[in-house]
Amino acid sequence: GGGKWSSAAAGHRQPVRMAEVSWKEVLLLTTVVVMCYWNSTSCGFVFDDVSAILDNKDLHPSSSLKNLFHNDFWGTPMSEERSHKSYRPLTVLTFRLNYLFSELNSAYYHLSNLVLHATVCVIYLKVCQLFLDRKSSLVASLLFAVHPIHTEAVTGVVGRAELLSSVFFLAALLAYTKSKGPNNSIVWTPIVVTITLVAAATLCKEQGITVIGICFVYEIFVAQGFTLHILREIVVHMVQGKGYLPSWVLQTLIKLIFLMLSTLLLVIVRVQVIQSQLPVFTRFDNPAAVSPSPSRQLTFNYLLPLNGWLLLNPSELCCDWTMGTVPLVESILDVRNLATLAFYVLVALLINYSLRNPGESSQVVLMALSFMVLPFIPASNLFFPVGFVVAERVLYVPSMGFCLLVAHGWKKIAGTRYLKKLAWIGLTILLIAHTSKTIYRNWDWESEYTLFMSGLKVNKNNAKLWNNVGHALENEHNYGKALKYFIQATRVQPDDIGAHMNVGRTYKNLNKTKEAEDAYMLAKSLMPQIIPGKKYAARVAPNHLNVYINLANLIRGNESRLEEADQLYRQAISMRPDFKQAYINRGELLLKMDRPLEARDAYTRALELDRTNADLWYNLAIVYIELKDPSEALKHFNQALEISSTHKLALFNSGLLMQESGEASLRPEAKRRFLSYVEMEPQDANGYFNLGMLAMDNKRNVEAEAWMKKSIEVQPGFRSALFNLALLYSQTGMELEALPVLTELLHHHPEHIKGLILKGDILMNRMKDIKGAKWCFERILEIDPTNIQGKHNLCVVYFEEKDLAKAELCLSETLALAPDEEYIHRHLSIVRSKLAAQSNSGPLPQPTSNGQTSPLGQEPPTKNMKGHHSEQKKGPGTADATEPHTELTSDSKPSPNELHKRTKKKSNKEIKEIEKKRAAALKRLEEIERILNVE
Repeated sequence: GGGKWSSAAAGHRQPVRMAEVSWKEVLLLTTVVVMCYWNSTSCGFVFDDVSAILDNKDLHPSSSLKNLFHNDFWGTPMSEERSHKSYRPLTVLTFRLNYLFSELNSAYYHLSNLVLHATVCVIYLKVCQLFLDRKSSLVASLLFAVHPIHTEAVTGVVGRAELLSSVFFLAALLAYTKSKGPNNSIVWTPIVVTITLVAAATLCKEQGITVIGICFVYEIFVAQGFTLHILREIVVHMVQGKGYLPSWVLQTLIKLIFLMLSTLLLVIVRVQVIQSQLPVFTRFDNPAAVSPSPSRQLTFNYLLPLNGWLLLNPSELCCDWTMGTVPLVESILDVRNLATLAFYVLVALLINYSLRNPGESSQVVLMALSFMVLPFIPASNLFFPVGFVVAERVLYVPSMGFCLLVAHGWKKIAGTRYLKKLAWIGLTILLIAHTSKTIYRNWDWESEYTLFMSGLKVNKNNAKLWNNVGHALENEHNYGKALKYFIQATRVQPDDIGAHMNVGRTYKNLNKTKEAEDAYMLAKSLMPQIIPGKKYAARVAPNHLNVYINLANLIRGNESRLEEADQLYRQAISMRPDFKQAYINRGELLLKMDRPLEARDAYTRALELDRTNADLWYNLAIVYIELKDPSEALKHFNQALEISSTHKLALFNSGLLMQESGEASLRPEAKRRFLSYVEMEPQDANGYFNLGMLAMDNKRNVEAEAWMKKSIEVQPGFRSALFNLALLYSQTGMELEALPVLTELLHHHPEHIKGLILKGDILMNRMKDIKGAKWCFERILEIDPTNIQGKHNLCVVYFEEKDLAKAELCLSETLALAPDEEYIHRHLSIVRSKLAAQSNSGPLPQPTSNGQTSPLGQEPPTKNMKGHHSEQKKGPGTADATEPHTELTSDSKPSPNELHKRTKKKSNKEIKEIEKKRAAALKRLEEIERILNVE
C-alpha cells in the first residue's frame, strides 16, 4: 500500500552535500568582518554592558565559579524576583576569561566578539553549502557578515550571547546532517553530539534550543525529501493501518522521537532553573504585554513585519525599542494591520510553495524560513511576554535565513542571460552599502551618550532614550544639561516614575533641595496606594520603590525630619517585605538617630534576605562598634572577608579594630590586612599610617619611620602622619630630626596645637631656644586662649626669662582656668617664694661657669608631651592627662646655695621619676588614641 509514496519520497531524497570551505573563503570572510568591525574595538562598555560587565561580580576571580550556575546573565541570583531569568552561564564564563586576561579593558571584549562573529560566518558558510552551490553560499555568508542589523550583537559586548550561541547552534545542525547512514540507517554518535551542542547553545542563550526544530525540518524535508503530498499519504496510511511502514520511515520516526524527548528534557531543566517563574517586567518595558485585547494581539502581530522590515531595510536602527517607540495598534482599522496581513500572506505563499513543490529550490526556501521563524519564536511575544518590544540583536540568527533566501533569489536572477550583470551590480552595491552602514553604526556604540543620541535621531517618543542621554550627561557631572533631558522624558511619558526620580536626583545634585523633593513627591504620587494587608510584589517594580529611598535620603539631611525619613523606609518595606535596600538604608538612619539596637535588627533582617552580601556583614560590624562590642564587630568583619576577601573597608577597619584591641597576638593579622589594603589602595595614605602605628606598638621604630614617610609621600601634609613621625623622633632622642617635620606640619596646619606644644617643648628643653618656644606658646593662645598647657608653658618661658612678676601673673591666670590642677598651685607657690626672696635679698645671682648657682630653669624637665597618635579632639578630662613640659620645683623659699645642693642632690632621682611618668603617660595617651578615628 505504501509503495507508491515510498518510491516517490525516495526519488526526491537528495544526497547530503559535502560542506567544504577553502582557506581563501575563510580569509575573505575574516577580512570582511575585520574591515566592518575593527572600529568597534575603540568602543567602551555601554547600555546593557554596564550591568553585564562592570557591575557583575561573577566576572571577578574572587567570586566562586559556582555562582555562574546560580545567577542570571546579570549576576542576580535566579531565585530573586528581580532576576530576568536569563540563564547563560557559558557566556558569562567567556566574560570571566576576558576579565582574567584584561580585566575591564573594553577593547579585548570587543575583539573577542569580532573573532566570534568571524567564526559564525565561516560555520554559516558550511551550513549554506548544504543547500546552495559554492558561489551562492559565499554570497549568503558575505551578506550575513556585513549586515548592519548585527552591530548590536557584535559591537555591543552583551551580544556575545547571540554570537556564542550561534556557534553551537550551527555546529549542532552540521553534526545532525551526519546522522543519516547507508540505507537511511541511524548513526547515533552525531545525534548525541547534536544534543550536547544544543545544550551548550542553550547555556549561551535560550533560543539555542530552537535548532532542534530546524533539525526536524531538515530531517523531514531535506534528508528524507518529503513533500506535503507525501506526508499526507503517510498519515493516511498509518491511520488506516494499511500494511507496515517501511524501515526507513521507522528509522526517521525514531530519530525524531529521540530529538523530541531530548528537547523536552532540556525544557524541563530550563524550567527548573528559573524555578517555574517567568521574569517580571513593567509596562514601560513592553507596553503591549499589559494591554487589553485586541490591542495586545494586534500589536504583537504587527511586530513581525516590523522585524522583517529591519532585515530588509536596516537604515534606521535604534538601541532601545521599549516604551513609546512602537505605538500600540489599538484598532482593527489601524493601517499598520495591512503590513501584518501582507507579511502573513507572503510567509504563507512561501510555505505553500516549498511544501507542495519537490526539488532543491523548495528545500532552500523552507530551510530559510525555518531559520527566520523558529529562532525568533522565543522573542516574538506571541507565546509569552519578553522584556522588550523589538531587539535588533535577537535577529542575529533569523538573519541567517534571510541571507540564505536573498542569496537563493540572487542565484535565480544571476542565472538569467539578461539580468546576470544587473544581479552582480546590485549585489556589489548592497555589500558596499551594508558595509558602510555597519562601520558608521559601530561609532554609535563608542559611548553611552553617542549611542542614546543616535537612538533619539530615530525615535523621539521613547522616554527611556531621553532618560539614558540624561544618565550619560549625569555621569560626566553635566547636571544642568542632564536635567533638560530628564524633564523631556517626563513630558514624553508623564507617568514614568523613573523619569521623575531622575529629575529629583539631578535637582539634588544641583543643590536644589526643594525642587528635588517636589519631583520625588510627584514620583511617589504615581505609585499604587498602600492598602493594609495588600501585597504589591507583582505590581511594583523594585527600582520604582527607590523613590521612597531617595526621598528619605533627601529629607534625612534635616535633623528635624529623621522620623519622617524613617516612616518612608517603613512604607517601602510594607510594600515589599523583601526590599533589602530599604532595610540597609533604615539601618544607617537608625544609627544616626542613636538607636543601634533597632539598626542591628534592620541589618539582621537584610542579612536574612541576602547572606552572601559582604557589605551587609560589614554594616552590621559597624553597628556592633556603636554598641561597644568589638569582639562581635570583629566577627562580622571576618564574615564579610570570608565572602569577599578583597572587601577594602572590612580589611581596613578590622585591622584597625585589631590594632585598637591592644592584643599583641592580633598584630600580625592586622598588619597582613593593612598590607592587603595598601596593595589595593596604594594612594590611600591611611593604610601606610596605620602600618606605621602598628610598628610603633611593636617598638619597631625604623619600620614605623619608613611607613610614616611613605604615608606623607602619598599625601603631603598628612597631619596625623607628620605629627606622629615627629613624636617618634622625639621619643627616640632624635629631636633634631623632629624639628623639620614639625615645621612642615605647621606649614600645612598652622593651628595644630599639639604640634606647637611639641615644637615648643623641643625648642625650650633641648635646643634652649627660649624665643622660639615663646612664639609657639603665644601662637597656641592666639588660637585657643583657654589652652591650659600652652598658657602654663608660656608662664615657664617668663620664668626662664627671669620675669617673675609676669610669670606670677600668668600662673594666676592659668590657675583661674584650671583651679583643681595641683601642679599649677605648686608652681605658683614657687614663683611667689622667689619673688619674696628677691625682694628680701636683691636680685638672684646669675649662673656661673663653676655651677655654684643654678637658676631654677635648669632643673630637670618633666616629661615631654607625647601626644595622641591621631589628631582628633580629645574628650573632657583628657587634655591635661600629662603634666606640662617644664616643671617648676616644689621647694619654697630656698637660699641660692641650698637650691643648688638640693637640685644636685635630687637630680638623678627626679630624672628617673620623670622618665617613669613619661612612659606611663605615653601608654595612657596611646590607649586614648585607640578609641579615636584615624584621620
